[in-house]
Amino acid sequence: MSLYPLAAIALDDGAPATPLYAVSAAGFSAFAQDHGIAAWASAQDFKAQAGRVLLLPGANGLAGAVLGLGGNDDLLIFGAAAEKLPAGDYRISGDPGVAGNFPALGFALGAYAYADFKPSRKKPAARLLVAAEHFAEASRLAEGVCFARDLVSAPSNVMGPAELEAAARRVADAHGATVRVVTGDALLAANYPMIHAVGRASVRAPRLIDITWGDPAAPRITLVGKGVCFDSGGLDIKSAAGMLMMKKDMGGAAAMLGLAHMIMDAGLPVRLRVFVPAVENAISGDAYRPGDVLTSRKGLTVEIGNTDAEGRLVLADALAEADDERPELLVCMATLTGAARVATGFELPPVYTHDEKLAADLAALSVSEQDPMWRMPLWKSYDSWIDGKVADITNSADSAYAGSITAALFLNRFVTQTASFAHFDVAAWTDKPRPGKPAGAEAHCIRALYRLLVNRFGSKTS
Repeated sequence: MSLYPLAAIALDDGAPATPLYAVSAAGFSAFAQDHGIAAWASAQDFKAQAGRVLLLPGANGLAGAVLGLGGNDDLLIFGAAAEKLPAGDYRISGDPGVAGNFPALGFALGAYAYADFKPSRKKPAARLLVAAEHFAEASRLAEGVCFARDLVSAPSNVMGPAELEAAARRVADAHGATVRVVTGDALLAANYPMIHAVGRASVRAPRLIDITWGDPAAPRITLVGKGVCFDSGGLDIKSAAGMLMMKKDMGGAAAMLGLAHMIMDAGLPVRLRVFVPAVENAISGDAYRPGDVLTSRKGLTVEIGNTDAEGRLVLADALAEADDERPELLVCMATLTGAARVATGFELPPVYTHDEKLAADLAALSVSEQDPMWRMPLWKSYDSWIDGKVADITNSADSAYAGSITAALFLNRFVTQTASFAHFDVAAWTDKPRPGKPAGAEAHCIRALYRLLVNRFGSKTS
C-alpha cells in the first residue's frame, strides 16, 4: 500500500515517452557515432561524465536525452537525471548500465525535495516509466526513504512528539498494524522512567510509541529509533550553532518508520515491533539536572553527567523492553553523537554489533545496495569509562575521546538477552549531494537492512 506519493516514477503502460539513454564514458564515442550526435556532444563538452545529461534536439522538440554514467560505478546515478531533465515522460532505451531496481530507485530518490513551506523548490517533475518487474520494489524503497526524509526535514514546531506519533500511526494504519502509545506521567506507571525524565520539561508530552505487526509465531524483528524531536541540550544547553539543526535529532525514529513501511509493504514473514521514544529535550523548572540519578526500566541506575546526552537515556528504556522478548534481530538507530560525524563523516554511519555474521552481511550489503556504513568496535576496555561514581553507570563517559564508542557501550548495557543486536549512529543528513541523495535529510542504512531481512526471511510479494 502506498505511503508516500511518488511523482517521479510510474508503471510503464506503453504510452509515448522520450527515450533516455545511459552511456558510460568508455562507450560514449561509439554511441555518439552510431546516433549521429558526435558534433553536438563535442560542442557541449559532453563525454558521458558521471551525472551529466545531454539533451538531444529533434524536429519537433526534444528527441531524447543521454545520461552519462562515467565509470559506471554509481548504482543511484539515475538520480542525477531526475534533477536535470525537463518535465515529461521518459523511458530507458537500450541497456541502462545499472541493474535491477536501481534505475527507478535512483530516479525516485533523486527527484526528492522538501517543499512543504516553499513549493517553488519542487520543479515540474520529469517522470520515468518503469517496467512492472521493477516498479513495486523501487516504489517501496523510495517511499520508505522519502517518508523518512520528510519527517526529518520538517521543522520542530510542526514535528513534535505528538506529530511523530501521528506519522507512526500513518505507517501502522497503511498496513493494519497495532499501535500502543504511553504518554506523559503514564510513562512512570508503565516503567519508562528515563523517557519521562528527559521529556517532562517540555510542554509537549513525552511518549513511547509501540507498533506491532505480523504473525506472532514468525521470527521476531524489533526496531528502536531515537525520537528526540528537538534537542536544546537541556540544562547543559547547546550553543546556537549546535542547536540549529536539532530538528533532525529524531532521524533514527524517522528511518525506523521508513524501514517498517518497507518490511510491511513487502509482506515479509516476520513479527515486527517498532519502538519510538518521542520526546523534546527542553529547559524548564522541571528539567532533569546534571548530577541527578535515574533508575532505568532495566533497574540500572544512571548518573547524569550531561543533559545533552539524552538520546541514550530514552533509547535505554525502549531497548530494555525490546530485549525482554529476545528478538531474532534487534536494531537501534539514532542521531546519537557528534563524535560519529568526526570519525566517519556524514556519508558513512558507524554500526556496532557483537554478531560477526550480522556484521559480515551488513558489510556486503552496504556495497551491493550502495547504502554505506562502517563497523566500529564495542571496545571492551572502554566499557569502564561509563561506570558511574554514585550510580551503576553514567550517561557521559569519563573521557573526551571515543564518544561514539562509549555511547554504543552504554546502549549495550541494556541489551543482555538478545544474541543479535546492532546499533547505528547516523547523521540523518546529507551534507554533500550526490545522485539519488540530495543535500538535506537522509535515511541511512535502511535499504541495506531491508535487503538483509529479505535475504534472511524471504518475501511474500517480491
